[in-house]
Amino acid sequence: MSSRDRILARVRAAVDGAPAAPAATRDYLTSHTPDDPVAVLDLLHENLADYRAVVHRTDAAGVAPLIAASLAAREARSVLVPDGLPPQWLSGVTSVRVDDTPRSTAAELDRVDSVVTGCALAIAETGTIVLDAGPGQGRRRITLVPDHHICVVRVPDQVVASVPQAMSRLDPRRPLTWISGPSATSDIELDRVEGVHGPRTLEVILLSG
Repeated sequence: MSSRDRILARVRAAVDGAPAAPAATRDYLTSHTPDDPVAVLDLLHENLADYRAVVHRTDAAGVAPLIAASLAAREARSVLVPDGLPPQWLSGVTSVRVDDTPRSTAAELDRVDSVVTGCALAIAETGTIVLDAGPGQGRRRITLVPDHHICVVRVPDQVVASVPQAMSRLDPRRPLTWISGPSATSDIELDRVEGVHGPRTLEVILLSG
């Protein structure tokens, strides 16, 4: 008998004859935020900024100039573009566009200055952006290696108040990436260091209309 079999046998013996576990309680609050789209959006903006993300608000007419201006301010010579990203979002961009391909190596991605993606949704109460590799989002690695990530959130369709509300809309079978601000760690003497495990700069565009 293997060690695994012995451990499982001891667990089965310990619970033999125990009563069935009670049903899980599901009457908890699913949100602590008023059911008001304006309040939810303001809370998302506040929490994103609290995590040191750069937050912009714009409409359909302003998103392309805003993305172009953000890339120009970074002096981004190249920008990674995932399949399915609306082409009009990049209509004013002069940076060299790099496609998201399975053949891209980590070294090649590291040479890309910026990446622009959409998202699956955003959670107001936690200031979290969730990507699920859907159209316009690309593979997980393209938002982990380049140093600058611009993420567009459609308002109000992609904004939810809470994590429980998010879970009911996400497909757990998809590769979910949860982003709360730019990459940061305080592991060494509580000194905050950014850009260790992902982008040093996260810009979030809240796109209304």
